[in-house]
Amino acid sequence: MFINLSCYHFLVLENLPQLREQLRNLCHALNLKGTILLAPEGINFFVAGRREATDQLMTELRTILELPHLTAKESESDKQPFRRMLVKVKQEIIAFGVEGINPARHTSPYLKPQTLKTWLDEGKPLVLLDTRNDYEVRMGTFKNAVPAKIRHFRNFPEAIKKLPPEWKNQTMVTFCTGGIRCEKAAPFLEREGFQQVFQLEGGILNYFKECGGAHYQGECFVFDQRVGVNPQLEETTSVMCFACQMPLTLEEQQHPHFKIEESCPHCFGQEKPAKPPKTRRKRRNEERIPSQEQKR
Repeated sequence: MFINLSCYHFLVLENLPQLREQLRNLCHALNLKGTILLAPEGINFFVAGRREATDQLMTELRTILELPHLTAKESESDKQPFRRMLVKVKQEIIAFGVEGINPARHTSPYLKPQTLKTWLDEGKPLVLLDTRNDYEVRMGTFKNAVPAKIRHFRNFPEAIKKLPPEWKNQTMVTFCTGGIRCEKAAPFLEREGFQQVFQLEGGILNYFKECGGAHYQGECFVFDQRVGVNPQLEETTSVMCFACQMPLTLEEQQHPHFKIEESCPHCFGQEKPAKPPKTRRKRRNEERIPSQEQKR
């Protein structure tokens, strides 16, 4: 059994090249695989390994980062979901590209998963804003959630301009895979004049852990070889198209245009299929990095 850790934390980090080498050596010694992103604004990682190794990693990170209460979201898998161990230095641990949004200094209020469930049970008027990419949303989301309609998180600021102005006075709850995108999306909404903005604490994965699949439809896309997890945090039957890297449900795999290592309903007949912003061949630092949301 492998333990999958996903975690992010916004804090001021310095001496990043040295920290990268230290963490790279530690992870290789512990036979861990996954991705760790380091930036001046903090750390974001998705790592998997045996229980003893993941526990030791968390112990070491708490000491190195001087964060004694650092915790990570956990899930289990029968096989190692990552192919190698990468430790990278980036400008941001979650690419956004907007000046002045610094979660280490200010972020929007967190909403506990159970509180969101209660609000949804009661039918409380609110806007549930899905800040994830289109190809993630199509795999599953909360009932009546509003998708941002973006291909990449960097498109989020532009997408917000299309939201109805009257929503600025409504209760808005943002969510993503593991929470990290909302750390920037929610404060940006506040800056744009939205008055009551919350972010779902720990994202969809934490909601699954605390509340199961209540009010959620489908599965949650994750950025590793599992492709998707259900509300029980178990790997689903979804796969990635070999050609265009689009996630495919079991139903889509029955489509006549789905041919293993050739095509799927989304790219059949295209000479150069359009790939979603993130692929296994070249992952970018978003929610659950590797794989971050965890994303997280």
